[in-house]
Amino acid sequence: MSGLSTDDKALLTAGGAMWSTATPGDVPALTMADGPMGVASGRVDERDVAVLTPAPVALGASWDPDLVRRIGAVVGAEAARSGVDALLAPNLNLPRSPLCGRAFEYFSEDPWLTGALGRAWVEGLQAQGVGAIPKHVTCNDSETDRNQVDVQVDEAALREVYMLPFEMALAAQPAGFLMAYNKVNGSYCSENALLMNQIIKQEWSFAGLLVSDWFGVQDGLAATRAGLDLEMPGPGRQMGSHVTAMVAGGKVAPARLEDAASRVERTARRFAGKGQTAPLDRATLVEAAAAGMVLLKNDGGLLPLDPARHPKVALVGPNWFAPCYQGGTFAKIAIDPDLPTPGQAVTQALAGCAVSFAQGCLPKAILPPMRVTPAQDLPNSRGCGMVVSYYDTQDFDRPPVAQETRDTNSLTWFARTGIAAVLDKPAGIRAEGIFTPDHPGAHVICAGGTGAIRVLVDGVELHRNDTTYAPADIMGRLKSGEADRVEIDFPDRAPRRITIELRYPPAYVQGLWYGIEGPERAEAMLAEAETAAHDSDLVLLMLGETSDASVESRDRDSTALPARQLELLRRVTAANPQTVAIVNVGHALDLSFADQVPGLMLALYPGQEFAAALAEVILGAREPAGRLAFSIAAQDGDYPAFALQPDAQGRLGYAEGRLIGYRGMMAAGKAPRFGLGEGMGYASPALAEARLTGDDRVALRLTNAARRAGKAVAQLYARLPGEDFASLIGYATATVPAEGSAEIEIAPDLRPLRRWQGDGWLLPDSVQLHAGLSLREAMARPPLVLRL
Repeated sequence: MSGLSTDDKALLTAGGAMWSTATPGDVPALTMADGPMGVASGRVDERDVAVLTPAPVALGASWDPDLVRRIGAVVGAEAARSGVDALLAPNLNLPRSPLCGRAFEYFSEDPWLTGALGRAWVEGLQAQGVGAIPKHVTCNDSETDRNQVDVQVDEAALREVYMLPFEMALAAQPAGFLMAYNKVNGSYCSENALLMNQIIKQEWSFAGLLVSDWFGVQDGLAATRAGLDLEMPGPGRQMGSHVTAMVAGGKVAPARLEDAASRVERTARRFAGKGQTAPLDRATLVEAAAAGMVLLKNDGGLLPLDPARHPKVALVGPNWFAPCYQGGTFAKIAIDPDLPTPGQAVTQALAGCAVSFAQGCLPKAILPPMRVTPAQDLPNSRGCGMVVSYYDTQDFDRPPVAQETRDTNSLTWFARTGIAAVLDKPAGIRAEGIFTPDHPGAHVICAGGTGAIRVLVDGVELHRNDTTYAPADIMGRLKSGEADRVEIDFPDRAPRRITIELRYPPAYVQGLWYGIEGPERAEAMLAEAETAAHDSDLVLLMLGETSDASVESRDRDSTALPARQLELLRRVTAANPQTVAIVNVGHALDLSFADQVPGLMLALYPGQEFAAALAEVILGAREPAGRLAFSIAAQDGDYPAFALQPDAQGRLGYAEGRLIGYRGMMAAGKAPRFGLGEGMGYASPALAEARLTGDDRVALRLTNAARRAGKAVAQLYARLPGEDFASLIGYATATVPAEGSAEIEIAPDLRPLRRWQGDGWLLPDSVQLHAGLSLREAMARPPLVLRL
């Protein structure tokens, strides 16, 4: 190992800084960043604009590994441009429940599909010379109490389901794996010898590094012994230089230190400075956004829109001009504020139509936006946002040490990331902006932070909360996002100066968040929407959520869209039944309203090219090429796993075992409302014939009666003797020509059919194979019997 001393090797077991590894001797630093939808700013700064790809939930709906591979390459080029050597991505966890707060980062509920697409993404990223560190090993499948929750899962389900996507990613030789915060069967993942030493290092012979999630190491000795190689961030709190004493005291074997340090050094030398830039491939981003849009209903052929048939079009709904591009995690990508909205793009595309717009209702954000102009004219201000002043004291009568304009409603500052905030001593931050009400009346100012909060309007104190937090509780407070709500009446539309102050004790991270809700105009907005719908030939109703509805550290409490949006749908469809609902969410949801509309499409989270892709899909320049990669149950009780609250001892049971998602619904005889693989484009692909070939492949003949070519996703499922569920074991996509046919083959992958017996794997002697263009269709067709 480059002749490094024991002390130097120990230093390599912890980061050198917030986002990079240590550099003893001539070992280069490996600079990391968070993913997976792009390259997240280590400063968590909305001004660090980067490329935003479709979220994994949308990439999963594409069922297209080649496209996912190209998206990985787009992210790799962006990482190289940003000086990043390795990315904490992709996310290979699974949405056990539709309530999972981070489900938008997951490819699919099916472990095999997740692994296939995850591998492709890793290959694309690493083709640009940037390392992939898939996350989070393992069972970080929900967010409630994720730092302490103890997942109780039997070893068979652990290996067959939750470790399978990571095992499949091995073929791409990723740089490493990121260990989850949670416990699995009593041990933190970063201290879990079964996961790290036994499975990953010994059974899989993995040569890369195992790294903790940030601040995720609780016991450095236990983590080092169990196989963790790198504690992040640095300098080490539990590992790093502390490992020297562990070795000297005989608590850690020298060979274990050698293993950890060599893995870190080898990975750094493999990827540090090796990234390759490339011009932005915008065409692939548009293609991927459309490929993830899932058309579930199109009665009467309302789409693609025909201006001659529907010359008057109403765009209704809150997400047309306030779309949800992504969820709200620390990996959130700062996007170009000048991106066109879907409303702008579709209005422009429908230039030959009379287009009207009605918002219908306000977006239901957990934290409302703060639409203000700066209280001072600072350099580089865009004319919007709060002026943020940083103090090295809690006395705001003294001059600030720095000021900047921040156009966001949520601010986070991590130590050692080049920020202006003073975090190593008691200090404070003040944010000020000029708010002009759109309408007079009752308003609510929301404010929260990691210390004492004070709210002033025109210099008069309106609210004060002197609660302070111990350093150990700061991150929990930050992740909670809880805000005080203060009511105030603005009798007119005169501008007001809003001031939010934060005073805090020293800690490695601080946060401040705020927003303003305007007066409730629900009935007036609904009436405007009804009028627009009534006066149009076709309504395109855009419903959905805001980015803080799908977040890190918090699960959802319902599968339903906001009540105000469901009322909007009811009123609009009553005014004009010719309505296509476009739903901008990133997870399974309650679609019991599907019967109320002839057209229904899930836009999911399409990334920065949402607007361009949607305009092309609506007018038929592209197909909505997505197929569901998760199941949508007929009712909440049909999901095999639903509630995500740990018990009184902090344990969360995975009682469904291997029966995750569609498997559990099938075993229970519950037909989903919309099942795995379902969706339609604008063509009419059909499976005409399926047969086994001499080399145990499945040959399929696809036909298409439509006058335009279209995408087909042929899926292969297998059922084992004595089991009452099937598993996806292969698929293939094809473009079937207009009024023509196509021949494809699928090679079955038997890994989803292995069963863990406690001391090894057991493979079946024979299986029943079912092919179709969806799970529902496949299971309705006669099986093919494959003998092994």
